[in-house]
Amino acid sequence: MVKKTKAAATTSAPEAAKHSQLAGAVKDSAQQIWLAGMGAFSKAQEEGTKVFEALVKEGMTLQKKTQGMAEEKISEVTGKMSAMADTVSHKAGQNWDKLESIFEARTAKALNKLGVPTAKDVQALAERVDALAAAVAKLGKGAAPKATVKAAAKPAAKPAAKAVKAAKAKPAAAAPVAEKAPVKRARKTAAKPAAAA
Repeated sequence: MVKKTKAAATTSAPEAAKHSQLAGAVKDSAQQIWLAGMGAFSKAQEEGTKVFEALVKEGMTLQKKTQGMAEEKISEVTGKMSAMADTVSHKAGQNWDKLESIFEARTAKALNKLGVPTAKDVQALAERVDALAAAVAKLGKGAAPKATVKAAAKPAAKPAAKAVKAAKAKPAAAAPVAEKAPVKRARKTAAKPAAAA
C-alpha cells in the first residue's frame, strides 16, 4: 500500500491533468444523462395522459363489444330455454291427457262392475221407453189418455233397466222379453178402465 501512494505521488503533472479532464468528462456525461432522464420523464408525463385516454377509449369499445356478444348469447340461451320449456309443457300436457283417459277408463270400469249405467245406457233406455210407449199407444188405439201412457212408462223403466243389464249378458234372448212385458201391462191397464166403465 505504501508503494502505491508513493507511485501516485510520483505521477507527473500531465497525468494529473489527464485525470482531471477525464473526471470533468464523466461529470459532464453524468449531467447530460440526468438531463435526458428528466426530459424523458417530462415527455412520458405529457404523453402518458394521452396514452391513458387512448387506453380508456379502447377499453370502452371493447366493453361495448363484449356486452353486445353477451346479450346475443343470453338471448340465444333464453330462446333455447323457452323452446325447451314449451316442449316439456307439451309433453306434460300429453301425459296429463293420457292419465286422464286412464282414470276415466278405470272409473267407468269400476262403475260398470257396480252396476251403475253409463250415459249411453240411460240414453238407450230412454229411447226404448219412448218406442215402447209409442207401441202401447198404437195398441191402445189412442183409448188410454196420455197420462196413463206416461204412468205406464215410468213403472216399466225399472224392468227395462234390468232388461238392459240382461241384454248385455244375453243380447239376442233378452230383447223380446223386455218388449213383451210392458205391452202386457199396458193391455191390462187399458182393459181396467174399459172394465170399470
